[in-house]
Amino acid sequence: MPTLLKIDVSTRGDYSVSRRLSNQFVEQWKLTHANGKVIERDLAKTELPHVELPWIMAAYSDPSTHNEEQKAALKIGDDLISELEAADEWLIATPMYNFAVPGKLKTYIDHIVRIGKTFNANADGSYTGLVTGKKATVIISSAGEYLPGTPTEGYDAEKPYLRAILGFIGVTDVNFIQAGSTWKIDRGVEKPEDFLAAFSEQVTAAAGKV
Repeated sequence: MPTLLKIDVSTRGDYSVSRRLSNQFVEQWKLTHANGKVIERDLAKTELPHVELPWIMAAYSDPSTHNEEQKAALKIGDDLISELEAADEWLIATPMYNFAVPGKLKTYIDHIVRIGKTFNANADGSYTGLVTGKKATVIISSAGEYLPGTPTEGYDAEKPYLRAILGFIGVTDVNFIQAGSTWKIDRGVEKPEDFLAAFSEQVTAAAGKV
């Protein structure tokens, strides 16, 4: 059974551009993937603690030595990683905050990027991603425009980071949809429906990719 993991990040609810585009993606994906299953992870509603000393001590030590606090710290990531491994395809829909990923998404990433689980360190100093055979679509909404060739492209630290960290754990088949200039909606320059329609073709194509 084809399985999609849908990860939403925005706290703006029904007003969120990234969420509305991710919902459209899922609708199209279901049309293409008969009997497909969708796992939903809403980071706006998931209380994730920051990775701190108990997690660090546990991640880099023998599991047989872990105390209860360390076990609890790792279990959060274990559950999230199980979701990743259960899905054939990932959809990450997120806004841009100050040119980078929102804190909730960064905390999520800190829990799932773990030695021995999603990557290995090799003797020669290189790394090997362990989550292979997956593909991902990343929808990024932003107030400004940061497309390649625009004057502000260099400010975009989000897309390069997400491409790098996904590749680091083994996911190199990544498609980005950049929904920039959401300020047009916020300032009433453009209706939400018209704004979203401009990305409909990209979303449909990404959802239908097999």
